[in-house]
Amino acid sequence: MNPAPAPEVLSAPLVVEFPFTRSLGPVQSAFLTGLRERAVLGVRSAGGRVLVPPVEYDPDTAEEIRDLVEVGTTGTVTTWAWNPAPRRGQPLTTPFAWVLVRLDGADTALLHALDAPGPDAVSTGMRVRIRWAEERVGAITDIACFEPYESEPNQSEPGPPSGEFADPVQGIVAPARLDYVYSPGRAPSRYIAALADQRTVGERCPTCRKVYVPPRGACPTCGVATAEQVEVGPRGTVTTFCIVNIKAKNLDIEVPYVYAHIALDGADLALHGRIGGIPYDQVRMGLRVEPVWTEDGRYPDHYRPTGEPDADYDTYKELL
Repeated sequence: MNPAPAPEVLSAPLVVEFPFTRSLGPVQSAFLTGLRERAVLGVRSAGGRVLVPPVEYDPDTAEEIRDLVEVGTTGTVTTWAWNPAPRRGQPLTTPFAWVLVRLDGADTALLHALDAPGPDAVSTGMRVRIRWAEERVGAITDIACFEPYESEPNQSEPGPPSGEFADPVQGIVAPARLDYVYSPGRAPSRYIAALADQRTVGERCPTCRKVYVPPRGACPTCGVATAEQVEVGPRGTVTTFCIVNIKAKNLDIEVPYVYAHIALDGADLALHGRIGGIPYDQVRMGLRVEPVWTEDGRYPDHYRPTGEPDADYDTYKELL
């Protein structure tokens, strides 16, 4: 008897992205607004050191500091590392050096990119200057990069800022993104393959007999491998839910909408899905739902009410 063929090993690129919005205090606001105006501002600590980039609290005394000073746009490389293969979102698309630059008048170094033809053109102690971006918005990217510059260090004392900036930058959006290739493994691959046939398949633990959906390949309670496949659903019960009021980027769903944990019939673990076909303020715990598939969909687009009476709380309370 020939053994069953091994399931296809699946993999797919996956991107996790979240644009993080943060407000700025007076020090960071001045620093970023200064970059927009082609000026670099630091802060003077209680000990007299000029810190660039500026910080809001003295690293030695933890006291708040707001004594802004303007430093030069030229400086000295204190250390560096060559980057032969720039990645998405980095300052330059061609090979460059990451450098720590101590700007003239500063006592600390600023990390940025140095545009150089190769690693042989970079050295500790070399002089560089800021290359400003053509369009500046009040962000660290207003410094496009550094470039080599033949000059002597400016030994003059850093001076106070030239004055208050009009229209100061009050907040920034910092996009956090992670790109990687995901391979789900044996049990999730079987689960995904079954979804392509509009079936939901979990795996039963041989010890506690619980059915886990989606399957994990092992029981999280008993710690033993699972192999027995069990088809569950397609109907299920809403156990808990939330109302989403913020529209996600690249997600064509109007807000508000409901995202819920759904315990499919026969499963001992709730999965999550969107609830549709009912006003968002009428979704409730115990609501009986069924999947809605789109043409050529590889997973349910959403779940809708079945019209059945709500499930009794005791039937799903262990799955909350």
